[in-house]
Amino acid sequence: MKQITTPISDEEILSLNVGDQVSISGVMFTGRDAALPQLVNLIKEDKLDFDINGSAIMHTAVSNAGIAPTTSNKEEIESTIPFLSENGVKIHIGKGMLHDDTIKSLKENNSIFVITPPVAALLTSKVLEKECVLFENEGMEAMYKLEVESIPGIVAVSGGKSI
Repeated sequence: MKQITTPISDEEILSLNVGDQVSISGVMFTGRDAALPQLVNLIKEDKLDFDINGSAIMHTAVSNAGIAPTTSNKEEIESTIPFLSENGVKIHIGKGMLHDDTIKSLKENNSIFVITPPVAALLTSKVLEKECVLFENEGMEAMYKLEVESIPGIVAVSGGKSI
């Protein structure tokens, strides 16, 4: 298993291949249908007040029940992946197949897509700290900053190839 700590460098991303098992630690952001399109707008308007370069975003909501990936190929989520990758997000974490155009944009922006097991108890046990950083009015779909240790996953898209 390859150990990854965020923020991750371009060189580290280039060393990952489809099928690699990874363990992600460090700061990770969350977002899904309600938050990710709003995040894109903040970046476009140059109003984001924290750095997402080299970051990871898990496509999930955050509640007292825990975290677990949502389907990344929902239009509201997948449509944000190319823009967020172009603007510094290196790891997108979720589940489901991505469209060919999204796979191509990940390659062009030296970013990857990682799938995680959809087991909320396991993933939640890896969260050390959580803080709502944007869109608190969206409730559990707000954007959170998580401090995580050893989130497991498998690289599903890298270098233009898909699992």
